[in-house]
Amino acid sequence: MDLGIAGKSALVCASSKGLGKGCAVALAEAGVHLTLNARGAEALEATAQEIRDRFGVDVATVAADVTTQDGRAACLKAAGDIDILVNNAGGPPPGVWSDWDRDDFIRALDGNMLAPIALMQATLPGMIERKWGRVVNITSGSVKAPIPQLGLSNSARAGLTGFVAGTARQVAEHGVTINNLLPGIHATDRAVGLDTNVSSAQGITLEQAKAQREATIPARRYGTAEEFGATCAFMCSQHAGFMVGQNILLDGGAINATL
Repeated sequence: MDLGIAGKSALVCASSKGLGKGCAVALAEAGVHLTLNARGAEALEATAQEIRDRFGVDVATVAADVTTQDGRAACLKAAGDIDILVNNAGGPPPGVWSDWDRDDFIRALDGNMLAPIALMQATLPGMIERKWGRVVNITSGSVKAPIPQLGLSNSARAGLTGFVAGTARQVAEHGVTINNLLPGIHATDRAVGLDTNVSSAQGITLEQAKAQREATIPARRYGTAEEFGATCAFMCSQHAGFMVGQNILLDGGAINATL
């Protein structure tokens, strides 16, 4: 399928590895020119060169923390006119309700709510002026089914979801769509970290920990960065212009819900 976005320009945040990289690769395959962001310069440059070699698109890089004002400014300066924005950032640490104080919540809000909102506020005017734009926010399946030990993430991502719900309906008439993509467990470094923690806590092997988690997923496997990226690319395509303010769950059926 021709996604109809060849020659467009995208800023993909936290895209040197994992799900962000999956999105960047899928957009590049569709002919989109990229500005990639991550905190680690070495992995970021390696990903950028891989994408240039495979797809021949222009790829700029910005090694910066996108959750900071300076990091966002650097990304926006490098990217120029942005047709496609993919918001992504790592989640705050787990814990229980009694672990967190106000500063913890502010950090979580800065990273997973206020940073993506700031990038949307910076890029939406240009998209509206050009009468075309796509924003995909990578959030979490916890938006549909909150995870008790991820209270900081639950709170921040719920706030972002509320902002998107209203804003998406205000900009849709200008040919600009905003939607959220909600991952479940995928075969990334994050999954390895989670399984390693389970392995240590339960005294089982890493393979056993993974098998134990896979058994809770109706698809009986972890998702891949490639299929996640393909979903993101479709949401950014010419074919998704009627998708407005939606929360698209990609979790292999792990969350048992009808809405």
